[in-house]
Amino acid sequence: MNRREFLRIGGMSMMALVLGGCGLSSLTGESSSGQAGSGAAVGAAASSSSGTAAAAGGKTLVVYYSATGRTERVAEVIAKERGADIMKLVPSPDYTEADLDYNDAGSRVSREHDGASLREKIRLQKAVPDNWASYDTVFIGYPIWWGIAAWPVDAFVKANDFSGKTVVTFATAASSPLGNSGKLLAEMAGGKGSWQDGTCFTGSLSDAKVTDWLKSLKLSN
Repeated sequence: MNRREFLRIGGMSMMALVLGGCGLSSLTGESSSGQAGSGAAVGAAASSSSGTAAAAGGKTLVVYYSATGRTERVAEVIAKERGADIMKLVPSPDYTEADLDYNDAGSRVSREHDGASLREKIRLQKAVPDNWASYDTVFIGYPIWWGIAAWPVDAFVKANDFSGKTVVTFATAASSPLGNSGKLLAEMAGGKGSWQDGTCFTGSLSDAKVTDWLKSLKLSN
């Protein structure tokens, strides 16, 4: 059984239940062409004009970590629709395909899953966004790993002060829900900011699915 098949089979074993929604390597069921995001999203951070959001009363930032390109696709749609800036989180060192092989107990991601101290050591190429104080609304996106947010996002949350900001979490997975991933991130933020659980995008992706979700949100800007 290959990794793609493993993800799509739920309830066969405890491991399948735990890993069913992981956003690792082939968790998305997506071909390499699905990873072709805009050039602005490549690198530690990329920005676009946020005039639309500013005119509406506040600036918006979309921050995301993406292992395969699936979360990146959602983030880019959100940024476009919200007239927001966008920032990609890149671990240092970044994960290789071998690192993301959760079927290998010795892989980096498996060792980090088993050892909280290893997750604490994860660093990002860039953790603090430019002009952080200017953003009123922050979307944070990630794949689901073992039922929680992919841990490179932890480093971002811990590095920033969310006081006065509205934060909306979103995720991607093969089949898992958002679960407590957003609440755990809010706790890491020390209770600062107003955090809203968003949604977890599973199955096939479409721009319409993302825009419909955005319309359902109750945001002031």
